[in-house]
Amino acid sequence: MTLDIGMLGYRFMGEAHANALDRLPMFFPEAPAVNKDVLVGRDEDALADAADQFGFDRTATDWRDIVDEVDVFYNLGPNHVHAEPSIAALEAGTPTFCEKPLAPTLDTAEEMAEAAADADVLAGAAFNYRFVPAIQYAKGLIDDGVLGEIHHFRGQYLQDWLVDPEAPWSWRNDEEMAGSGALGDLGSHTVDLARFLLGDAAGEITDVSGHLRTFTEERPVEGSDETRPVTVDDAYSAQIAFDSGAMGTLEASRVANGHKNAHTIEIEGSKGAIKFDLERLNELQVLTEGDRGFQQVLITDEDDPYVDHWWPPGHVIGWEHTFVHENYEFLSAVADGRQQEPSFADGLAAQRVLDAIEQSDDRGEWVSL
Repeated sequence: MTLDIGMLGYRFMGEAHANALDRLPMFFPEAPAVNKDVLVGRDEDALADAADQFGFDRTATDWRDIVDEVDVFYNLGPNHVHAEPSIAALEAGTPTFCEKPLAPTLDTAEEMAEAAADADVLAGAAFNYRFVPAIQYAKGLIDDGVLGEIHHFRGQYLQDWLVDPEAPWSWRNDEEMAGSGALGDLGSHTVDLARFLLGDAAGEITDVSGHLRTFTEERPVEGSDETRPVTVDDAYSAQIAFDSGAMGTLEASRVANGHKNAHTIEIEGSKGAIKFDLERLNELQVLTEGDRGFQQVLITDEDDPYVDHWWPPGHVIGWEHTFVHENYEFLSAVADGRQQEPSFADGLAAQRVLDAIEQSDDRGEWVSL
């Protein structure tokens, strides 16, 4: 079986996923064969250049022309174009993969999840950090009870690419197109990891208290003398409560000076604890019952998740490999005709938490989901 891929979007995420598709046959030969059929975008010249660079057979400027022609539809566009193309593809019976956050608003995310539930095909949400080998290893420890009863979850995602007030305005600074700022862009990843890692051990997130802040109210438009208002948050923080009684804190910022892509997770239980840092993604800090302190575990052995597909022990992998793992799992599920997580339902669950954090900030009180 060869799957014809239609991909909407050719910037950052388009490049990441196109690269992942190229790596699959070399390192995951058991994955279904894919053909990069059609790349979709609005700018014909830029689109043609990207299609040539990524190795797509053809281009299209209207997603409506292709969603029922391809075997799999990838929606990697800005947040405000997630819903309509994805819903149309699902209604056409085309398996669909959509970048996170699922939508700019909770209402739109609910529409997408409803369309996915009605469709008899796979709808995947793009939470690639689930597929870091160290995260998979950590989940195994938690599910096996090594950490005991879960007490604490801490998740931070810190970047500094907007710390300069003269950094140019983009769609990510606009509420209508993005929905939110650091909250949806970065916080969606942290919320999903909290659910993925602790869903069985601590249950769902039940209550939140959130705070959002915008530090730069307007930004220059690149190539002009104009400025545009920033209508999303630069940073957020939140306290969360889990169904089990475990407690947590979340934080993200795109103006955290000195941080490039620092996504850290800490989980403490009655018997042990783990610490993870995306900037050192091959390592996991582990404390088990009876230990005096954390041990640094290098997650590169052949029996560690996904690692047998790559290099000998100690030869580390990188950020881009998470997309290879993500695409392997998604496309294998498409070929097998089965459901797989993370799904649109997972995207909706994360969106409900994000929305509750915004509500909490607006109302100045805890919000129950």
